[in-house]
Amino acid sequence: MSGSAPRTGTCHCGGVRFTVELPRELRGARCNCSICAMKGVVMIAAPGEALTITAGEDQLSVYRFNTMAAQHHFCSRCGIHVFHRRRADPSQIGVNAACLDGVSPYDFAEVPVMDGAHHPLDNGGQLRRAGTLRFEATDD
Repeated sequence: MSGSAPRTGTCHCGGVRFTVELPRELRGARCNCSICAMKGVVMIAAPGEALTITAGEDQLSVYRFNTMAAQHHFCSRCGIHVFHRRRADPSQIGVNAACLDGVSPYDFAEVPVMDGAHHPLDNGGQLRRAGTLRFEATDD
């Protein structure tokens, strides 16, 4: 990946560790589908081959629902969603920004929210944006 850099990350308990090649300038996004709305994470897209699990692969559990295409990977010990393989493009992953070392979901002042509730594979290929999530830090 041109203009990219390797990043390390982990789940909450440290049992699952990974490296992922991501763009130097991170862009986060959210989704309003049923599972993403509940987990509420900021995701960063990357090619699937950019991710390498370096520890705890045996601790990862996978959750699938509805079409069974998307694969949501989480730590079976602490329950943190680490990444998912995307339904729209299974060669792509979405990495939980909060799992990346030195990155916080609050680092993103504005995060686009994609309309996964009306998924492109269910509506003739139309990718829609549902809105924008904003974070404003207080002065305290």
